[in-house]
Amino acid sequence: MKNILLLGAGLSSSSIIRYLLEHSLELNLELLVVDQSEELILSKTMSHPRSQALTINALDAEARKPHLLKADLVISMLPARFHTEIAKDCILYKKNLITPSYISPEIMALHDEAINAGILIMNEIGVDPGIDHMSAMAIIDKVKAQGGKMHSFKSFCGGLVAPEFDNNPWHYKFTWNPRNVVLAGQGGASCFIEENQYKYIPYRRLFKRLDHVTIDGFGEFEAYANRDSLKYRSIYGLEGIPTIYRGTFRRPGYSEAWSQMIDLGLTDDNYVMDQSEKLTPRQFLNAFLPYHPTRSVEDKLKDFLGEDKSNMFEKFQFLDFFADAAPMGIQNASPAQLLQEILVRKLSLSKGDKDMLVMYHEFVYHLNGEQHRITSHMVNLGEDQTYTSMSNTVGLPVAICAKMILQGKIALKGVQMPIMKDVYEPILAELDTLGISFIEKEEKI
Repeated sequence: MKNILLLGAGLSSSSIIRYLLEHSLELNLELLVVDQSEELILSKTMSHPRSQALTINALDAEARKPHLLKADLVISMLPARFHTEIAKDCILYKKNLITPSYISPEIMALHDEAINAGILIMNEIGVDPGIDHMSAMAIIDKVKAQGGKMHSFKSFCGGLVAPEFDNNPWHYKFTWNPRNVVLAGQGGASCFIEENQYKYIPYRRLFKRLDHVTIDGFGEFEAYANRDSLKYRSIYGLEGIPTIYRGTFRRPGYSEAWSQMIDLGLTDDNYVMDQSEKLTPRQFLNAFLPYHPTRSVEDKLKDFLGEDKSNMFEKFQFLDFFADAAPMGIQNASPAQLLQEILVRKLSLSKGDKDMLVMYHEFVYHLNGEQHRITSHMVNLGEDQTYTSMSNTVGLPVAICAKMILQGKIALKGVQMPIMKDVYEPILAELDTLGISFIEKEEKI
């Protein structure tokens, strides 16, 4: 019997666990799931006879060693900062490893060691990164095979709330780590290339320079630029392409309001606010507005927004910034941490809500003296609070890749991502049968 060691039973592990246990007889495997909460593991494995709950500390090298030694494959769903130590152990014990996270410099530095150990470390095989790579490469390779030359590639993705549960003025609910949402775009300028001109968007301008896309049946979306689009020229084999741009989808109106949060200073994570544990949401907001002996917090915010952005006031009001609430009670908190607490209270998925994952690609290429455009989009709705769209689109590619490795269908070694046809083609084909499907349109322009 083969063994898969899954580290972490969080949100996206739900879909991995379900898929692998459904295929456990076919693959003759046992799934060992590690998490600090046995209750969480059992809620997802349903005490399946081919599963085992392990409540060891996954970050303790000695505690995980005996389980790693008997594993045929390791899947790490731990936070990305822990992948390097797991990868080093997998090299030491010659175990294949899958993570859905971006390849960090520390992981990339292990490439030769992984090859020498005869193992595969597959990364970036969730949704973004993951399905975005695979679906893009499928079209890029097809165009190249026809002799076409790519002129422009734009790609957008976003985790959102399903339309029927979109019931707040932000048109957004958290479907992923709230901290990542609050800190989105910080740490440097977003960069891309457009018609051979390099473009840079500093953080303070990021949510003011937007692209707009309409998807049949799902309406309008706006997109802000991701941090670094330029590196994908070499990853996708598009060196010399005049335009390449990657962005994150939100519904119209979100970005304009979020930009006001940035301008106020509410998203700053670089310092701690004095006596932060005593601040109510109203006091927190007031700390970033000018002092006035008589004007209310509401009026001062309206002054800040100005008449041309008065429609933003409703969004702040919805978040209960002005309510006479209890102190948030978070000690030594940055503005970003306090803002996250406020947002989570109002923008979390409610019981019965479903989420939505939207991905959109646009390709422009030249062939035989003519210019063509291909658009490709995927919209996936969650099943419920456990098997969300985010869980399915992140977890299912990981699980399918795990199956292929156990079946000996992936011969790659070293640090890799799923951009090779013999990897992405069968994964995309199976995802299509599971409701994660792309709709393509092509036209001459």
